[in-house]
Amino acid sequence: MPTQPLSQKEIEDRLRELPGWSVGDDRLTRSYRLADHFAATALVVHVAQIQQDLNHHSDLTLGYDTVSLAVRTHSAGGALTDKDFELAERVESIAPGHGAR
Repeated sequence: MPTQPLSQKEIEDRLRELPGWSVGDDRLTRSYRLADHFAATALVVHVAQIQQDLNHHSDLTLGYDTVSLAVRTHSAGGALTDKDFELAERVESIAPGHGAR
């Protein structure tokens, strides 16, 4: 069964539960700042493992002390779905352990 796109209201409701995340260019996005490059790299590796576990992958960008994610569900025509918010929730749960802010 294909993943169904979320309505605008569902997206707005879910965003309220994810401070720091936003929707732009039809993607769910968030950037984190970390102490240094090593901490940022460690977060990227942890996010990559979550994405592998979920079989759902974001555009993941590593900077010197930043990590940015942008995600949408290609199999739903590029719309936002529960999969995107599940990934965001999982990332949000591990980011503080890496010192992300």
